[in-house]
Amino acid sequence: MIYLRKAVLTDLPKIVSILTEAKSFLKKSGSDQWQGQYPALADIENDMAKNQAYVLVVNDKIVAYSAVITGEEPAYTEITDGKWSNDSLDYVTIHRIAFSDQYRGQQLTRFLFSTIFSLMNSRDYHDFRVDTHEMNQVMQHVFEREGFIRRGFVFIEGKRIAYQLELD
Repeated sequence: MIYLRKAVLTDLPKIVSILTEAKSFLKKSGSDQWQGQYPALADIENDMAKNQAYVLVVNDKIVAYSAVITGEEPAYTEITDGKWSNDSLDYVTIHRIAFSDQYRGQQLTRFLFSTIFSLMNSRDYHDFRVDTHEMNQVMQHVFEREGFIRRGFVFIEGKRIAYQLELD
């Protein structure tokens, strides 16, 4: 059984473990993304406090983490070398996507995104935005496979490729 649910405090050790694995994966791939303190425990606790922390569960095991944020993402206000398709400040940002090493490469991002899209679409959100490091080829491929369109660059701990997907 695979499902997405809100993260709870007792999930913190597993979430931190998943983020640690993701940082190591990125480092091995040659990326400097997530090689500092971010994302830190405080970021996850803040996500939980704002009711925007989610975990993907497969056969009763937490295998992934993501923050699903509605409304304006201040770091997305200024975009360079391109533009968003609209000026709306009422969109969904998906941040801090991380998978356990054991489950990476199983295309579970398809389930993660389709579930987030369905959940947020039911709340009348149709505009989704994400970003990733230029060296993170894996996430670029995932975003493009899921239908996101490259829009330009934003700056979050350095230059990041910005993507957008609009649903009908």
